[in-house]
Amino acid sequence: MRSITHIVIHCTATPEGREHTAAEIRSWHLAKGWKDIGYHYVVKLDGSVESGRPVSEQGAHVKGHNATTIGVVYVGGMDKGMKEPKDTRTEAQKDTLRVLLTELKKDYPHAQILGHNDFPGVAKACPSFDALTEYAQL
Repeated sequence: MRSITHIVIHCTATPEGREHTAAEIRSWHLAKGWKDIGYHYVVKLDGSVESGRPVSEQGAHVKGHNATTIGVVYVGGMDKGMKEPKDTRTEAQKDTLRVLLTELKKDYPHAQILGHNDFPGVAKACPSFDALTEYAQL
């Protein structure tokens, strides 16, 4: 069993309102030469959750921190014109993220929930909202 120190929230950095599946994201990551999808969970626009890489396996979502993290990605994170980062989470995604993160915290009570951009050296807007503050009480 892996020792988990952080649960990391990401966005797909795709336009607001455009759905993507775990299978699509997997194909993007395989095209980069990765062995599988980098994330462990994908939260779709309707709030449904698709499994990505098994949690028992190291992900590929925060360089230098993958051995001890779980990656959760929501579909979206950019405005419709792909010009600016934007918190595009639907109400269903917000609800699902809270439930999923609560469940993960039960399994990994000492893990801190962070956004991708909360890690030192990450120069990205991802996840396009302040995950550290929003989920501080979980």
